[in-house]
Amino acid sequence: MSTRMGEPVALPQRLTVMLAALWWGGLTALAFVAVPMLFARLGSPAVAGPVAAALFAVIAKVSLVAGLTCGFFLMRKEPFLQSKKTLAAIVLCILAVLAATVQDTWVAQQIVTARASGGNLKFWHGLGTGLVLLQWLAAGWTLWVLASPNLASHSASSGQQALG
Repeated sequence: MSTRMGEPVALPQRLTVMLAALWWGGLTALAFVAVPMLFARLGSPAVAGPVAAALFAVIAKVSLVAGLTCGFFLMRKEPFLQSKKTLAAIVLCILAVLAATVQDTWVAQQIVTARASGGNLKFWHGLGTGLVLLQWLAAGWTLWVLASPNLASHSASSGQQALG
């Protein structure tokens, strides 16, 4: 990846873009392909549910690491307060980390409890879906901002200044 002017993009920028792509791609594959297929193919929610819960627990940890890493990387960019897109990405990273934490530590347990006790499964499932959707939107926007030529050119010029 290089900027419009042909300057190389710094390694931290490349790695952060790759992490954001993994984050967004993982959420996309899990939420829109893997989990719906589990419920369609396994037939029984009692069988598919625990597998889906385990997958969502893994992607929640990915959201925690990726959201924090991408957010910190974006905050290190000098003009992040001048760019509404970058500032929005930072805020979304923070919200995604909070959503992943709430989903993994509280809502997932409420879904299991509601399924076992006959509680309000529809409510908890809807809340969990909303939290995953928030993480997906945050990851997508963060990837979009990190991969933008403007941020890449700023990264390259910052790296050049640090070297020279």
